[in-house]
Amino acid sequence: MKPVNLLDYAIRASERLDAAALAHFDGGAADEHTLRENARAWADIPLWPRVLRPLAHGHAGTHLLGRTMTFPMLLAPVAHQRLAHADAELGSALAAASQGAGFVLSTQSSVSLETVAAAVRDDPERGPLWFQLYWPHDGGFLRELLGRVENAGFEAIVLTVDAPTSGARDRERRAGFQVPAGLQVNLAGLGPRPARPMSARQSPLFDDLLCDAPTWDDLTTLRGLTTLPILLKGVLRSDDARQAIAAGAAGLVVSNHGGRTLDTAVATARALPRIVDAVAGAVPVLVDGGIRRGTDVLKALALGADAVLVGRPQVHALTVAGAQGVAHMIRLLRDELEIAMALCGCATLADIEPSLLDGAG
Repeated sequence: MKPVNLLDYAIRASERLDAAALAHFDGGAADEHTLRENARAWADIPLWPRVLRPLAHGHAGTHLLGRTMTFPMLLAPVAHQRLAHADAELGSALAAASQGAGFVLSTQSSVSLETVAAAVRDDPERGPLWFQLYWPHDGGFLRELLGRVENAGFEAIVLTVDAPTSGARDRERRAGFQVPAGLQVNLAGLGPRPARPMSARQSPLFDDLLCDAPTWDDLTTLRGLTTLPILLKGVLRSDDARQAIAAGAAGLVVSNHGGRTLDTAVATARALPRIVDAVAGAVPVLVDGGIRRGTDVLKALALGADAVLVGRPQVHALTVAGAQGVAHMIRLLRDELEIAMALCGCATLADIEPSLLDGAG
């Protein structure tokens, strides 16, 4: 039977992926409290639907940083998609374009950024095409990478700021997951980090790895290296949101890295209203983490988000049916959003108001 929702795709993917790949894609940090809470937090928000509202000729379309979207969803950056299916990131990008959704390519893509961009950039019906950036330790490589991104036709940089180090991913370690050689094609040419001499009393994390982690000063540097708008992905605090706006960020993604970095970090559904209040409409605010239903999308919009991103569901659908599966998954989520809108009395996204979540009409 064909999958009828995102959970169906998740179940079928779990039956097809090998144990190590499944642990990598589906696992979270430590005891995975945040991983579970992300989805539960959306489900715990009740809806207060309105009735007898005019709905004819409604739609879920929107605009985001100059691009028209069929509905407010982007595929989040997910690394190593060739582990799921031979179509890999190219298949996901084509699927997003076919459905008018946006696509964010990971730095750790298993298909080159030029190949992905060339396949979709000239499609007039596609959504936004963005590039996610992990800060490299080599400044020269960073400049070269940003030039490639701009020349390829990407429209924004999404700088991940919540992962200066990987989380303690117990599920991955139990499964013995390792990234296969040659899979991160966009990082070809990036040499190893220079070794730092350390004493036995020093920390390999604080005295070595984190010496190359980005700071607010590096955001200023990044702004000087690219003409593209820069969004920060991984913001959960109001003070960080305000500082990001002051530093020139063009948008924020409320994210806890899908529960893959800091376990017991706040669920994104709970953090989102604070970020929206702090930003006060200055830049777009997007959110990811645990979104699995059209009602989740509607709730995110009612809380003030401009759009949502989904990560694991694209990998599940890709695993099961390649690019076609991803396109179907996107359509399922769009259909569910439109159903939820209709049943809540919303003909357009402008009708989605906070009162749908608290009944204060």
